[in-house]
Amino acid sequence: MTEVLDRLAAHRLVPVVVLDEARDAGPLADALVAGGLPVAEVTFRTAAAADAIRAIADRGGDVLVGAGTVVTPAQVDEAVAAGARYLVSPGTSRAVVERAQEHGVAVLPGAVTATEVQAALELGLGTVKFFPAGTSGGSAAIAALAAPFSGVRFVPTGGVGPGNLDQYLALPAVAAVGGSWMVPRDRVRAGDLDGVRSLVADAVALATRLRP
Repeated sequence: MTEVLDRLAAHRLVPVVVLDEARDAGPLADALVAGGLPVAEVTFRTAAAADAIRAIADRGGDVLVGAGTVVTPAQVDEAVAAGARYLVSPGTSRAVVERAQEHGVAVLPGAVTATEVQAALELGLGTVKFFPAGTSGGSAAIAALAAPFSGVRFVPTGGVGPGNLDQYLALPAVAAVGGSWMVPRDRVRAGDLDGVRSLVADAVALATRLRP
C-alpha cells in the first residue's frame, strides 16, 4: 500500500476521471501515457466505472489505476475486483476504510477538519484526500492542519487547477494534487484524446516547473 501511495506522490498529479462509456477507457489511458502521466482515478459516478477500471487494469500495469468516489464497502469490493490499485473516498468512513484494509488496498479517505484527520489516523492511515479543497480553506487550511498533524500527507482535490496549483504543491504536506482539468469529461466523451493528451502534457510540465 505504501508503494502505491509513493508512486502517486512521485507523479504529483492524479487525474480524476469520469467515464460515461467503458470503451473510452483504453484511448484515455493511451492519452495519459502519451502525456507523461500514467495515473488515473476513475470515479464511481457512472455505471461504467468498474468496467473502465478493469479495461485499464488489464493493459498490464502501464497506468496506475484507482477508483474514486468510493462510498460503500460494496463499491470497495467492486473496485478491487476490477483491478483498482488504490481507492479514494470523499469522506472518512470506517466501513469503507476497513474493507479496503481487508483487501490490502491503499485508501485515501476525505478529511478537511482536525476531527476527520484524527479519525483517519486512528484507522491507521497517514494520507488523506483534502476535498473539496477550494471551498474548505484551500492551501491555507492544509498548512494549518499540517502543524498539529506533522506526519500526515494530503491530496487536495476539488477547485484545483493551473491557476492555483503552485499554492498546493509548495506545501511539504501535500503528497499530490488531484484534478479533472486535464481530463475534461466532455473531451473524453467526444473522443478528443489528442486534446486530452495536450492538457495532460501541459499539467505535467507545470508540475515539473513547480518542483522544489
